[in-house]
Amino acid sequence: MKIERKIILLNAIYLVLIVIIGGSAIQSLNSVSSKQRFLEIADDLNTSFLEMRLSEKNYFLFNNITALYEIKTNISKANDVLDEVKDDIIPVIGESGYNQLEKGLYDYNVAVTEAIDNDSWNQQIADNIRAKGHDLEETSSRITKLEREHISNIINRSKLLLFSSFFAVIVTALIVSRVVSRMVLKPIKYIELQARSIAAGDYSKIESSIRRDEFGVVIEAINTMSEELEQREEELIQSKKLASMGVLVAGVAHELNNPVNNISMIAQTYEEMYDKLSPSQRREFMEKVDQESERIKQIVDNLLDFAKPREPRLSEVDINELLRKALLLVQNSLNVANIKSRVELAEGLPRLLLDENQMQQVLVNLFVNAAQAMRPEGRLTVRTSLDSENGMVEIRITDTGKGIPSEYIPHIFDPFFSTKEEGGTGLGLSVSYSIIKSHGGNIKVDSRMGLGTTFTIQLPVNDQEKGSA
Repeated sequence: MKIERKIILLNAIYLVLIVIIGGSAIQSLNSVSSKQRFLEIADDLNTSFLEMRLSEKNYFLFNNITALYEIKTNISKANDVLDEVKDDIIPVIGESGYNQLEKGLYDYNVAVTEAIDNDSWNQQIADNIRAKGHDLEETSSRITKLEREHISNIINRSKLLLFSSFFAVIVTALIVSRVVSRMVLKPIKYIELQARSIAAGDYSKIESSIRRDEFGVVIEAINTMSEELEQREEELIQSKKLASMGVLVAGVAHELNNPVNNISMIAQTYEEMYDKLSPSQRREFMEKVDQESERIKQIVDNLLDFAKPREPRLSEVDINELLRKALLLVQNSLNVANIKSRVELAEGLPRLLLDENQMQQVLVNLFVNAAQAMRPEGRLTVRTSLDSENGMVEIRITDTGKGIPSEYIPHIFDPFFSTKEEGGTGLGLSVSYSIIKSHGGNIKVDSRMGLGTTFTIQLPVNDQEKGSA
């Protein structure tokens, strides 16, 4: 069932409840109104009956025949009123109640007429008048009291009905809200989870055969989008593979071309001048060939390290001590370049699970790059700190060099990318990036032209050290 129909059905349920409650309330109000009308008529009749009884007392006290005629006049008026409102009274007190009132008036009228016809005082007739008048008054009072009780009962039932209806509406609203939540929010949550899975790279199809509503249409659209994304991702991966292969081949060719050309030129010169060269000069030529060959070997070794990095051999390492060792290895180069170093190492850092040799390689590479980027009198600053919130130890290596152009920063860790004007293979930072990632860490760069560059390394604290920290 579609959501639109579900909403229409729910609204119809609410409408039926409202109609039932409204109909019951209107029926109760009409019943109360009818009985209220009877009570107004009954009050008028009771007033007439009281006047009759008052005239009756005048007759008994003063033997005043005129009082009997007043009674007959009031009886006639009461009969006229009953005839006039018969259609309003019968639905309220019923046919039997109406007949009782008529009979009471008739018997009272017969008794009064008998007294008028008898000129002399007769105690039996007087007692009959008194009895019939009393019966009429009792009948009227009884019916009036009964109808007042009926009105009270109707009002109480109406209160109970309103309370019950209010409770029923609340319960129904809660049930409907729950049903709507299950019908609408649950599939939305399901679609959200599937969308997150797609965002994470899982392009599995969402089961949609069980739904025939708008959510089914959305799921079908997501499935179509997922298939398209998967296809585009495969195309993109292939494109990136080809592009990476092109970059790799171009980089290798470029890096190997220089030493190979040098060896070729040395060999040609050596061949042409062989007879004129002294033994020492010949050794110099061979040493140059050996240097260029060593350069080729270094390029190949770096390429192998980049292509097939070995798994880190982890052990607990004091990162501050490792930084001191790495800095000591490049200290001579720093002294030659007249670069000053400043070390600010945080105390009490937890020991990290690292491959000491690999991490030392990363640090030395960053120190050497920083030194090469600075002029004499430059400063190399090394800082460590603990990021307790994220469970990371941070290492900041800052130089005061010329900085890296902003357009180069996104490619700084790409293979064979180098900002150096000459020298370097362009693999050092790529290898360092791979090593940091294999340790579950992260490395990022921040640079400002003319102010220098900062490399930030984040390494995770192992669980045991977290607990003790």
